Amino acid sequence: MLLQRNKLGSVRPPKRCRSDMDNTSTSDIVIINGNSHPDLANMVAERMGLKNGGCSVFHKSNRETIVEISDSVRGKDIYIIQTGTKDANNNIMELLIMAYACKTSSARSIVGVIPYLPYSKQCKMRKRGCIVSKLLAKMMCTSGLTHIITMDLHQKEIQGFFDIPVDNLRASPFLLQYIQESIPEYRNSVIVARNPGVAKKANSYAERLRLGLAVIHGEQKEAESDEVDGRYSPPPTRNSTPQHAPISSSSRQRTTSVSVGVPEHPVKVKPPLTIVGDVNGRIAIMVDDLIDDVQSFVAAAEMLKENGACKIYVLATHGLLSSDAPRLLDESCIDEIVVTNTIPHEIQKLQCHKIKTIDISILIAEAIRRIHNKESMSYLFRNVTLED
Repeated sequence: MLLQRNKLGSVRPPKRCRSDMDNTSTSDIVIINGNSHPDLANMVAERMGLKNGGCSVFHKSNRETIVEISDSVRGKDIYIIQTGTKDANNNIMELLIMAYACKTSSARSIVGVIPYLPYSKQCKMRKRGCIVSKLLAKMMCTSGLTHIITMDLHQKEIQGFFDIPVDNLRASPFLLQYIQESIPEYRNSVIVARNPGVAKKANSYAERLRLGLAVIHGEQKEAESDEVDGRYSPPPTRNSTPQHAPISSSSRQRTTSVSVGVPEHPVKVKPPLTIVGDVNGRIAIMVDDLIDDVQSFVAAAEMLKENGACKIYVLATHGLLSSDAPRLLDESCIDEIVVTNTIPHEIQKLQCHKIKTIDISILIAEAIRRIHNKESMSYLFRNVTLED
């Protein structure tokens, strides 16, 4: 190759061809996955025109997890696709070990693609428990993950538990498109929230589809166990009246004292199931982020049927469908259950013919492409509000 000289006589390096730079655009992407959802990982890799990286995850006889990465990951961008299933603890350990293996192998960045984040429902303090989702976030950050891609978190505030960027994608465009294209006469539908906690999400669907809204109030849900422990013991009472500092006459008129002891908080009693809204002769569409224990969905469907709903659909992003959920759904008055493939549920589909799946691999592939090319993610969050 000839070197060119400028007018001053110094050597000027040759110009680099644009094609040489473009060839490295995808050569430094490696997609690996654990045992939670290999089909989804293969679909994402196929949509991106890549081959799934060589990573094997298996368990020894003592149930310890072993990770072996056959390809070099030094200086590359690693995307680990690992979702949460009914085997959540093994899914988490596989993800943490894969991330740490990539970190110690000098990977440039490690992005965890977790369509369904396990323990996301344990994001609030209850009794003497703990906020498990925050503990999980700390473990993921410590393992070496530099970015998280997830979908429809149970509570959006979970993003604040992480010390790394979190992109919470939305599956609602896919579900809305399904309603418009696959539910006949959807204009005669009403969006139903099976409890007041889902009312915001249901209202968002109703506004986008320009449909009516109904809310089921008084969900048949058992409260937390009323075990007798230290917090239920009443405070000690004193026979003698405590001595208070003298209070002026003007302050005494504006001060109200309670009876002896600390006032007890009234017990919350839920009313029986009632429907706020008209569903008579209409198609009822229940929406939620997760469908796992289906007893509440079945009870809500029976209430809708008693109030004159002609057809009942259930749409959710994550279809965990644990225990005997397929059997209960198959025997219920629900006509169709629509979920995305964030969680594998092929076995459940064999047990219940009402379950249908929407593929969201194109959304995950587009998110990976934008992150790798350092493009803005705002396109994937167009028209997304706080209620979505």
